[in-house]
Amino acid sequence: MEFLCGAAREKITPVIGAHLSGYNPDVVSTNVHDDLTATAVAFSDGNETMLLISATVCDINTELATELRGKISEKCGVPSENIILAAIHTHSGPNVCGSEGWGTIDHEYVNTIFLPSLLKASSDAVTAMVPSELGSASGKSEVGINRRQQNRDGSINLGQNPWGLYDPTMTVITVRSLSDKRGIINLIHYGCHCTACGISGDISRDWAGVMIDRLEAATGTLTAFINGAEGDVGPRLTNGKTVGNISLVEEHGAYAAFDAVQIARQVRSFITPEIRFKHGNVKLPYQDLPSLEEVVSEIKSIGNPSSLCNIGYLKYHHLTRVKEIIEKNHENLPDAYVYPTITAIIGNIVFLPFPFEVFSEISLRLREYSGYQNTLCLSCANGYNSYLPTQDQLCRGGYEVDAFRYTSDYALADNTDENIINETLKILES
Repeated sequence: MEFLCGAAREKITPVIGAHLSGYNPDVVSTNVHDDLTATAVAFSDGNETMLLISATVCDINTELATELRGKISEKCGVPSENIILAAIHTHSGPNVCGSEGWGTIDHEYVNTIFLPSLLKASSDAVTAMVPSELGSASGKSEVGINRRQQNRDGSINLGQNPWGLYDPTMTVITVRSLSDKRGIINLIHYGCHCTACGISGDISRDWAGVMIDRLEAATGTLTAFINGAEGDVGPRLTNGKTVGNISLVEEHGAYAAFDAVQIARQVRSFITPEIRFKHGNVKLPYQDLPSLEEVVSEIKSIGNPSSLCNIGYLKYHHLTRVKEIIEKNHENLPDAYVYPTITAIIGNIVFLPFPFEVFSEISLRLREYSGYQNTLCLSCANGYNSYLPTQDQLCRGGYEVDAFRYTSDYALADNTDENIINETLKILES
């Protein structure tokens, strides 16, 4: 049994003046606080190879992610279905998502900076593969907190919800050369929005960047972050919110760094793990379309759409598309959203990529049901389809629930959490 690994990194920092993604579409970068990066990690058993790429951007449009993975495949010879391209979800990076209401994709950035850097990092990682061994450790971290703040009147705001659910498990994976024990890569996995910076002109990896740099300095090993189930989790900032400023990026990043370094020190045993890749399609049924009367009434209640952005515009765009579909009386309408995925099993570690911002309960349940010690959900991986909340939160509403309802022309069923868990386990157990 052979286990090979290689890793490489490239800068993906946009030019000053680029629009930043995650808040309002008119936020423009004025300063580089810390460089954005793409870190590629290649794993192989000598026969099959996979690439796990951590890109320090917000989200990556699904069609664009598919295109990028195809070009990486052509460059490196790794099948595109074996490539996981995961965004860390920093809200202080360029727009490569283009969600309705949040601005358009910066194609100049993609073509001149993002894609060339992804290609080089991926190619270098594959070229650098050597016989390796892997160790891991997990621990509790309170870096995150449920961000669906419940108000007295029953409404939900983005804030801190101390009695809400989140996944406190932070995992550090360390891979080193089998021959000389040289560190190849540290991977930190944790689920939390990278929003400590708040609305700002600063380009930054947010709190995760501070954590990455500190663990890298402490171990002398290239380090990357992969975001977990962050859909309902924000940084537990000392201002009582989940958004702040660049000072809180440094402060909160230091807390996260402390946890990551302590957990990394618990990695004491290394193995040459078996690698298995499983592929399949995830099928998520849609809801039935509403009546034309309901849609027209909702559109009228919105009023003038010209000043809308974010969720407001997303809802308007969704309703107008649904109205068009109903009026044209389309036949053979799709009954489900179907996407291809990979389940990557490396020893006792399972990587489960999702093109959603997954709620933390989904991660906790998959870890319980999977039978693997380290079941790592990856949000914003191989595309982006907004939030994936759990059924118990739909009745409460709020930002994430609205995004779940309105991102697609066809709304996903209320039990999509159950469906995605079952579909994922079906592939894992195949």
